[in-house]
Amino acid sequence: MQFNSCGKVAIIGGGSWATAMAKIVLHHEEQINWYMRRDDRIEEFIRLGHNPAYLTGLHFDVSRINFSSDLNKVVQDSDTLILVTPSPYLKSHLKKLKVSIREKLIAIAIKGLVPDDNITISQYFQQAFNVPEDNITTIGGPSHAEEVAMDRLCYLTVGCHNIDNAKTVAELLTNRYVKTSVSTDIEGIEYSSVLKNVYAIAAGICNGLKYGDNFHAVLVANAVQEMDRFLQSVEQRDDRKVTNTAYLGDLLVTMYSNFSRNRTFGTMIGRGYSVKTAQLEMEMIAEGYYGTYCMKQINKRFHVNMPILDAMYNILYERISPSVEIKILSDSFR
Repeated sequence: MQFNSCGKVAIIGGGSWATAMAKIVLHHEEQINWYMRRDDRIEEFIRLGHNPAYLTGLHFDVSRINFSSDLNKVVQDSDTLILVTPSPYLKSHLKKLKVSIREKLIAIAIKGLVPDDNITISQYFQQAFNVPEDNITTIGGPSHAEEVAMDRLCYLTVGCHNIDNAKTVAELLTNRYVKTSVSTDIEGIEYSSVLKNVYAIAAGICNGLKYGDNFHAVLVANAVQEMDRFLQSVEQRDDRKVTNTAYLGDLLVTMYSNFSRNRTFGTMIGRGYSVKTAQLEMEMIAEGYYGTYCMKQINKRFHVNMPILDAMYNILYERISPSVEIKILSDSFR
């Protein structure tokens, strides 16, 4: 199915990236629908004119937003659904869904996998809701919500098997500070969005352990190679360049930026925090923690050499000492 326009747009989620995405969409749309799970958050948002929990300095004209905690109502009244919920909670949110979404245009702005199922978000929508693959787009690229809030330049890539539908979503997202490109490599964009979070945790752990810039550069170089090996094993494509924005660009910003919650999470682990303590202190989801487990399970099918992924799994799930595991990892680098 080809969509000539996005029609009525809904934001599904209430976090920082959902808030940034709402800001982006409101550059083009006079009105949007916005599903948030908690009525108290909606009431506070309307009263204050900003999200009370995330990006609190970003103000909205709330008269242009139709808030609701009724997921079915929001979906029923919308043509395009932009999914921006943390991946660990996606299934629990969508359990409430009774309305068919088969004819909707789906835009996935979730950089994670579906836990337990160990599948990509696009695969989940195809399998659980019978959404045709041509109706599913994914949004990737270096894009910290905090920088979107400050109108800093952001580069997004929209992936879809139907390139015209990718262009439709890209047009919705393009404005003076958001540049867009399109691709048919939806699987590559999804998997790289997960892996870069895993590698950002590794970067944070090394930072916490006081490894220097020299080692960080070597870690990045090996992460790029590891990502490329995995993506080519999933789907070999001559037109995929792992040095492009959606892959290397997203990986670099997540491994280096102080806005990266996965790097922050890793830094805490490197400094001696337990996984549980780091999660409690952050108060936000580090997608790479869940992504590490999912990717480890997925790679049992592909058998790709992924020493950084394996090291992160050993530290986060097998409770191997970070200093010991990173020393072993460093000895494998050249």
